[in-house]
Amino acid sequence: MRTRHFFLCFTLGVTVHMSGCAAFGVRPWDRDLMARDEMRLDANPVDAAIDEHMYFSKEASSGGRSYAGGGCGCN
Repeated sequence: MRTRHFFLCFTLGVTVHMSGCAAFGVRPWDRDLMARDEMRLDANPVDAAIDEHMYFSKEASSGGRSYAGGGCGCN
C-alpha cells in the first residue's frame, strides 16, 4: 500500500511538472496583442524622454538608464 501511494504521488508530481512546460512561447494568434504599443517597456515615448531629461539633469551624465555608474565618476 505504501509503495502504491508513493508511486501515485510521484506520477502526479511528474505530470504536474511536465504540464507546466507545455505552454512556452507566444501563440501565432496572440502575437498581435504582444506587438501593441502598450506592451513596450516605454509605452509613452514622451514620458520616457522627460524621465531621461530629468535623469540627465540630476546626474550630469547622458544615457544613464542602461549603463552602470553615474555623473560622479565612481562607476
